[in-house]
Amino acid sequence: MLTGVARAKINLYLHVTGRRSDGYHLLDSLVVFADYGDKLTVESDSSLSLEISGPFSAGIPATDDNLILKAARLLQENTAEKKGAKIRVVKNLPIAAGIGGGSADAALALQLLDKLWETGLFDRQLADLGLSLGADVPVCLYGKPTIMTGVGEQLSSGLIIPKIHIILVNCNISVSTADVFRHLEISNAPKSGLNVKEGNEADLISALQRTGNDLQAPAFQIAPQIESVIDEIAGETGCQLARMSGSGATVFGLFETAKAARNAAESIQSRHPDWWVRATVIS
Repeated sequence: MLTGVARAKINLYLHVTGRRSDGYHLLDSLVVFADYGDKLTVESDSSLSLEISGPFSAGIPATDDNLILKAARLLQENTAEKKGAKIRVVKNLPIAAGIGGGSADAALALQLLDKLWETGLFDRQLADLGLSLGADVPVCLYGKPTIMTGVGEQLSSGLIIPKIHIILVNCNISVSTADVFRHLEISNAPKSGLNVKEGNEADLISALQRTGNDLQAPAFQIAPQIESVIDEIAGETGCQLARMSGSGATVFGLFETAKAARNAAESIQSRHPDWWVRATVIS
């Protein structure tokens, strides 16, 4: 039996730099991972099966179109693997929330099953398989602070960022990534990349403030509540930056200290007991 945590993916900034002739959008994003996520367990079995539990399991069918099962079958097909597996996932992350829950689950499933079945694929081979499942799967396979470009397949390596205290807030709404991109108007304005000294928190925050998330404006058109959540987080003591992650609807806030992050999370949760709020860390 093998177990792992599919950590929440956070886009600290996200620029859409163009669109290919095949319709795929070109991205430039700093992706990091929070110390919180879904829990996956795999164990050998005669057939392939998926069991889903946890606070966000409702409405997620364990059917063939589930990304975890798609990942498992893709690995079988590309390795002629005949073995099965019993896969269990505890869904701790909200779905369609811009923090890569499905992509992170698929990525971890590929990694765990690769070990369980001893298929011996290289990381690059797993990443190529992952890209066919979704643009965020390769970066979730990498699982480290990364500048992601292209359609998600071009990943930097060796990026070092400081430990960051963060809160994640979702006001219990889901936003379709496809709908957000349909509302997107790609700007011809030059995009500023990230120029930051490694390991320097003040420098990182300053650099991030010169960036943005190009998907925020179209997401606001679909779900105006997201903008209100950003404003609410930004108003908390010690908040250094508040922004939407990915295509939404989850919003993050970066804080100076763990105490400030906890206090902000408790404050927001007390005002909105039905919201999903988590204080955690990126490292």
